[in-house]
Amino acid sequence: MKRWLIPLMAIVGAVCAGADTHERYLLFNMGPRSGFNVKRPGTITAETFDEFRDAFAGLPASHIRPGCKLIFSYLAVDIETLKQSLRNYLEAAEATGTPVMVKFDGEQWWQNRPDLWNWWDPDLPGYDPANAKNVEWRHWGPEYALKVGWRNWGRQIRVQPPPNLMSPEYRRACHEAMDELLPIIVRWWRELPREKKHLFAGLNVGWESAIGVNGFYYPNGNELLDDPPEDDPDYGLTRKDVLSRGAVQIGYAAVRTAGLRDRGNITEDDLVEVIRLHLEDLSRHVREAGIPRERIFTHGWGNEFGEKLYNAAVNRYSCPGWSDYWYAMDPNRDEGMMRALELSDAPWWGAVEWMLLRPYKTELWARAMRQTLAHPRCRLLCMYNWHKVRDNPPLLEAARQTVRGE
Repeated sequence: MKRWLIPLMAIVGAVCAGADTHERYLLFNMGPRSGFNVKRPGTITAETFDEFRDAFAGLPASHIRPGCKLIFSYLAVDIETLKQSLRNYLEAAEATGTPVMVKFDGEQWWQNRPDLWNWWDPDLPGYDPANAKNVEWRHWGPEYALKVGWRNWGRQIRVQPPPNLMSPEYRRACHEAMDELLPIIVRWWRELPREKKHLFAGLNVGWESAIGVNGFYYPNGNELLDDPPEDDPDYGLTRKDVLSRGAVQIGYAAVRTAGLRDRGNITEDDLVEVIRLHLEDLSRHVREAGIPRERIFTHGWGNEFGEKLYNAAVNRYSCPGWSDYWYAMDPNRDEGMMRALELSDAPWWGAVEWMLLRPYKTELWARAMRQTLAHPRCRLLCMYNWHKVRDNPPLLEAARQTVRGE
């Protein structure tokens, strides 16, 4: 696509979408515990939405629309299965009048592609020593390639080695998977009548995109692979350490592949630039498939320290988005988010992963939701996860009050 066409298409897309600039979305992340299992397309039907729709039934019309968000990890699940799940999700959204967001993930989960990451075990599928260039390294060469990583999302788990986000093979795999899924979204959205265009809340790329955050590496980690996971170190990561995150420094593969440097010490700017390139590439690919900028949101890493990494979520093809836990009560206090928004000329931004920490009090949560959605250019807030809201009456009531505009 000609680059000069992108701004024009953004304008045309906005007009065709019939977007209401006053409209906002209060979204809830769905998953197997909410009945939405992308590995089993048959679980995603109009009836799957019933519980969610019933929770907001009877509320008056409002500029805040409740909706759902579902994650499609395209390197973790068979692509034909994902395509059917996506079709079911969008068709059910239209049938039930439920706004939906689609999230593409190719960096947190990629277990279905050992042909990209298995460089060390000839007894497992996908083995190829050349795959060492597709995973992260702990120093400046493929001889330092990782075999494993760790993640802590409430509990520590072992995961595949984190990808080299700049590997051409890895990027090609992401593009090819997205090319299978994007036409389904574009066709569905274009065929929606004008009065239903609002059902597409947007498409989200990235997932707390960073190096060493959700795929960190312990000292001698490769040697631990054959030991029981319960014997692993468990001190996790240090959010404030913007380089190694309190573990072993990684990022050498991406920094070198990007041509930023191939010796010396990695800098914070190096890691930020890699993530910026990663999110810009994903956003551009989605944009060129025909989805306008106002419907594309990135998902950057966010913490309480306002680090430079916030800036990586900003690019000319999308609207920036971040995780927002630390300043969920008042986004104005989030130094990194406010700084990045000053750099962005996007029409919107999104709190694409949001959750207020305890206590579970209706008034507190409703005020936090309202203040976030009332922030200039904030298009959407996505709570993680629906089952937590569903199972906590004070939170559900807070969400209902927010939708009512109270």
